Amino acid sequence: MSTEMKVTKEELQRNHIPLAWRDSCAYILIPLNKCRESTRYMPWKCEHERHLYEKCQYELYLKRMKNASDKALSH
Repeated sequence: MSTEMKVTKEELQRNHIPLAWRDSCAYILIPLNKCRESTRYMPWKCEHERHLYEKCQYELYLKRMKNASDKALSH
């Protein structure tokens, strides 16, 4: 999982992505939010997009935990 941004700052602003969610998974959040808006937030309509976003977030979490564990072991 790459930690580089796949969308520009301008795209994030244009799509009203809050600062708290501007991580390397933001490129998945944009189509998820568009799907949610177009389906009036019916949870069963955007399951695939939501799954992709949650998987990306989980992988980032695992990466952060591994980095924290590596730092703790090195001290």
